[in-house]
Amino acid sequence: QVQLVESGGGLVQPGGSLRLSCVASGTIFSINVMGWYRQAPGEKRKLVASISSQGATDYGDFVKGRFIISRDNAKNTVYLQMNSLKPEDTAVYYCNAVLRIDARPYFDNYWGQGTQVTVSS
Repeated sequence: QVQLVESGGGLVQPGGSLRLSCVASGTIFSINVMGWYRQAPGEKRKLVASISSQGATDYGDFVKGRFIISRDNAKNTVYLQMNSLKPEDTAVYYCNAVLRIDARPYFDNYWGQGTQVTVSS
């Protein structure tokens, strides 16, 4: 059994910052990629940022240097520092991890429950 638990969402004014955290727990053998996706009402879920186990990162075009993803492999935790937030960043943010359970010879995709981020004055 694997769980991804997000925290750090909330209400913030335009131009403000938030830091999201996601902890993966359970019978995890190894984690490959961890990342953040978001979904606004009426839109498809899309990649915000991802980070490999070696630290290689990828960002959605809309991030444009405002967000920073980081990871603590020892704690199975991924972070998303969001700066210069805009109203259009309002969405539910989901943690994602591609990982192996126990010693199974394959990776599976796991999702957290999501955390709401609202940017509004």
